[in-house]
Amino acid sequence: MTELPSAPLALHLDSAALKSNWQWLARRSGDARCGAAIKANGYGLGAIEVMRHLKAAGCRDFFVATWREAAALMPHLGDASLSVLHGVRAEDMAFARGCPVRPVLNSVGQVARWKAAGGGPCDLMVDTGMSRLGLDPQDISADLLEGLEIETLLSHLACADEDHPLNAAQCALFHDVAARVPAKRLSLANSAGILLGPDYHFDLTRPGLALYGGVPRPEAAGHLAQVVRPRAQILQRRTVKSGAIVGYGATFRAPDQREVAVLNVGYADGYLRGFSSTGAALADGVRLPVLGRVSMDLLIVDVSQVPSLGEGDWVELDYDLTLAAAQSGLSQYELLTGLGARYERVWR
Repeated sequence: MTELPSAPLALHLDSAALKSNWQWLARRSGDARCGAAIKANGYGLGAIEVMRHLKAAGCRDFFVATWREAAALMPHLGDASLSVLHGVRAEDMAFARGCPVRPVLNSVGQVARWKAAGGGPCDLMVDTGMSRLGLDPQDISADLLEGLEIETLLSHLACADEDHPLNAAQCALFHDVAARVPAKRLSLANSAGILLGPDYHFDLTRPGLALYGGVPRPEAAGHLAQVVRPRAQILQRRTVKSGAIVGYGATFRAPDQREVAVLNVGYADGYLRGFSSTGAALADGVRLPVLGRVSMDLLIVDVSQVPSLGEGDWVELDYDLTLAAAQSGLSQYELLTGLGARYERVWR
């Protein structure tokens, strides 16, 4: 059988940076265990490899969103625990009952469904002010909880990336609920919540964004390493004459003659149109500005300063998450989870 051709774009992924980020977050978590959110295919990096590297660093508590995500990770779980944040639908029950993965029960209906099927270890989510997933604290009663084997009681902070009064209010309500729930562990803090301090750590923290190099609060700046470096191959180098337009919509007109490179990457790969005329690629430390609109599969950058670059050469997209968020208007979360399937994921 003929070997498949190589991909013309790749994510270079730094396992040492990923481990270092988790270890820094674990230290900031104090006496609490430090877990990891690896939903959305490990925030776009590849959940199986992310789990493998984080286990090597010492992480033993993992969280995904759905049972389909859990199924892909089960063969690699080993001695670690895995929880499904979206709970358990009726359609999930047959699978969930037959595997060593815990549902995070989010509603009275999910609690009833789990108990009716015979119960077993589970986690429980309470809504302390986000109005998203979780039981209303008023619904929590001894009758509701009877027969549940609750490993971890969780809630989620709505504004941990800001100094917002809701943070303290949610923390206080979580304390009140915890006094009524017979859980072995308590967990409130995400990446930003860890940086709010020990009052928010409880027994288990569960960072996501910061693991992958995102900066959730100013306190993390300078402490987290870049994990993801997208790279793309040059399809064509060409000369653009003075006055010529570049890309769709004629949004860029060359003020003088330019040398440009057409890269094999676009918004179908998660490099979205927010980077149009604001983003850049990098080659040997030289910044190569994006010219005009980002296309579905193609990107045009100015390579006038690097005469040696040509067809077949590779360049790195400038993807420092805080800078890229400012350039594109996207959140750091979108920048990570939107990275598409066409990238070859290369760990080192």
